[in-house]
Amino acid sequence: MSTLEIKDLHVSIETDQGTKEILKGVSLTISSGEKHAIMGPNGSGKSTLASTIAGHPRYEVTSGSITLDGEDVLEMEPDERAQAGLFLAMQYPVEVPGVTMTNFLRTAKTAIDGEAPKLRTWTKEVKDAMEKLRIDADFANRNVNEGFSGGEKKRVEILQLELFKPKIAVLDETDSGLDIDALRVVSEGVNRAHEENNMGTLLITHYTRILNYIKPDYVHVFVDGKVAEQGGPELADELEANGYDRFLAAVSAA
Repeated sequence: MSTLEIKDLHVSIETDQGTKEILKGVSLTISSGEKHAIMGPNGSGKSTLASTIAGHPRYEVTSGSITLDGEDVLEMEPDERAQAGLFLAMQYPVEVPGVTMTNFLRTAKTAIDGEAPKLRTWTKEVKDAMEKLRIDADFANRNVNEGFSGGEKKRVEILQLELFKPKIAVLDETDSGLDIDALRVVSEGVNRAHEENNMGTLLITHYTRILNYIKPDYVHVFVDGKVAEQGGPELADELEANGYDRFLAAVSAA
């Protein structure tokens, strides 16, 4: 059983106009076996939260805490966070010219686990995971994300999720840019990883369509850098029907 606990988190970035506070006191707790969805309008701080959990250097934590099983995540380097069991599926996966998928996946797995996986077992595991995600076998010999379509990049993110077996996964708008078939395949991969590893999942999205495939236990509405409301899956249905108007109006009134 693992728990990622975020308490009263305040995060700022430097802009041309000076320091700007993005997160204004976020508190969330995600435990093994739970699926949490974060929804909110553009600019509400959803991706900032994901990047801060992963350790992106652009984001400065000015107060608050993030712990994983009681350990201070903010004191860890990004690679140490991955070794501790945190995973980020990026909204915009980067290309890595000159590094093949095969080398990247095995090197990353070795770094996370502290030892190299047995080659025969690993090769079969990679092949099986690629087949389930409908990733062509030829992709194993291509450079990481180089020339991949948006949907192919997202499938590769979920391939990593299935192979690395994290304790807590943060999925930053994994559904963006996916057609309906790719959305279903990617969602099935997330559900497999969640169930097989008793993983905690934090899913960031604008839309409810992915929630038809990945059923959340909890939904959190982000507005203006804060959790404006939280509830069960019925809250996502309300957002689908009515949008964010009442939450934005409350912020304006305040």
